Amino acid sequence: MFRIQKKYVILTLLLFLLELFIALYVHDQFVRPYVGDFLVVILLYCFIKSFLDISALKSALYVLLFSYIVEVLQYLRIVDLLGLQKSTVARIIIGTSFSWNDILAYTFGIALVLILERLSLSMKKENIRV
Repeated sequence: MFRIQKKYVILTLLLFLLELFIALYVHDQFVRPYVGDFLVVILLYCFIKSFLDISALKSALYVLLFSYIVEVLQYLRIVDLLGLQKSTVARIIIGTSFSWNDILAYTFGIALVLILERLSLSMKKENIRV
């Protein structure tokens, strides 16, 4: 079940750096709120796949469920309930406001992951047949 997969480790690092760049330097009304949320689920997926040898579907569903839970916790104002409202790091990582657009961005991100994994699997099967 535990196995290091280099391609996912590399993708995790690249996506983390991209997310960090967005968080630090992009202050717009589209990339930071929507692309950042779209990419974060892909980052989490790649992180899980870096170390765990579980199916793409299971990994994707776990990440999506986790993301939805975090969004619901934002609705419940978890940062305030935990007394972390003055912590910039907590506010950035956990978030502070519920948004249906975030749910949509997470869903689209995971949909892309599943599409890419399916294409990758198809291409591997085609290469085996040749």
